[in-house]
Amino acid sequence: MKKIIICFITIILLAIICFFTYKFIIIPKQNTQETQNQSTNIGENVTSKTNEENIIVEMPKKEDTNITMSVIGDIMCHNSQYIDAFDGETYDFSYVFEDVKDYINSADIAIGNLETTFAGAKKGYSNYPRFNTPEQLAKNLKDFGIDVLSTANNHSMDTNYDGIVSTLDYLDEAGISHTGTARSIEEQNTILIKDVNGIKIAFLAFTYGTNGIPIKSDKEFSVNLISDNFILEQLSLAKQQNPDLICVSMHWGIEYQNKQNTEQERLANLLFTNGVDIILGSHPHVLQPMEKKTITLEDGSTKDCFVIYSLGNFMSGQTKERTRNSIILNIELNKNGETEKTTIGKISYIPIYMYKNTSKNKQKYLVMDIEKAINRYDSGDHFITSSVYSTLKSELTKIKNTMGDFIID
Repeated sequence: MKKIIICFITIILLAIICFFTYKFIIIPKQNTQETQNQSTNIGENVTSKTNEENIIVEMPKKEDTNITMSVIGDIMCHNSQYIDAFDGETYDFSYVFEDVKDYINSADIAIGNLETTFAGAKKGYSNYPRFNTPEQLAKNLKDFGIDVLSTANNHSMDTNYDGIVSTLDYLDEAGISHTGTARSIEEQNTILIKDVNGIKIAFLAFTYGTNGIPIKSDKEFSVNLISDNFILEQLSLAKQQNPDLICVSMHWGIEYQNKQNTEQERLANLLFTNGVDIILGSHPHVLQPMEKKTITLEDGSTKDCFVIYSLGNFMSGQTKERTRNSIILNIELNKNGETEKTTIGKISYIPIYMYKNTSKNKQKYLVMDIEKAINRYDSGDHFITSSVYSTLKSELTKIKNTMGDFIID
């Protein structure tokens, strides 16, 4: 009997152990595995769905940027011009630009070469050979639409270092950016960068000399003189700013020659092979050819560059052959939204003529749109004499012979 009781108790204990083992160990483990499997399936579904969405969803394409840079030639001011602009109380040159102002105002950025100084009335306004122009011209140029002026040329020192400082002060006051002369070494080494609708352009300017007027040894920073080493140093500073394009104004060449010389060509090649994209030439006072060319860099890659060896005079009192005709140059710049590479697009120009109406007592000078004037005369509006009409036709032919096609793609 005792053995039977012990066996019965043993069976009951084994049953209890089996029950608890099944309830608290086996069942929870199964549930955990099922949960993990469900989680894995859910993760797989999410991943699959995400992959499907990645295939379907497309990022919007970045838009390209297109801008127009308009460029004018030498801005000079002989005594005949500032006398003409004086109204008895002040000076106002705005009438000179009336016929072409829409071209400059419509540009995204407009550039010119200031070939005079603004040393102020106390210094006395003066003519060639050492120019000092009424400072009101700075405001008139700003209202005209000029954004950047090169101030490095052979007349930079006409009113000495003080004249450089005064000129830059007046340009600052008018709101016109400038490059080529400086009030300090720090300013010389601060490269002018203009962000034009998302296209960053670095501007620099250099001149062959200052008409023999010495630059003091402690003011060597005041004028950017052409030398290969100095140009390369300045270009290195420009590249550190990571611009999309580098545009350099070069005051070079021989006066009154309508074709560039070998030194201009050598310097252009130096500039292009060291990062420059656009070269704007001045000094000859007459037009010289332009060209868009593809160059090969040291790494074997190629790029398009553009040079105009001389833009001639935009405004002046000169009367020598070809010194009164010029162009407004238009350069289209295109930045690819995807690659962010900026290239030179279409090049075009508007022929202009520095007209002087000798029948008037005041406001005789007018920068005239040649083709518009010819078309107006041809339509029956004889607002100019037949002699002036013939002159415009002749000047237009000269411009085309020098510059070639109106459009370069």
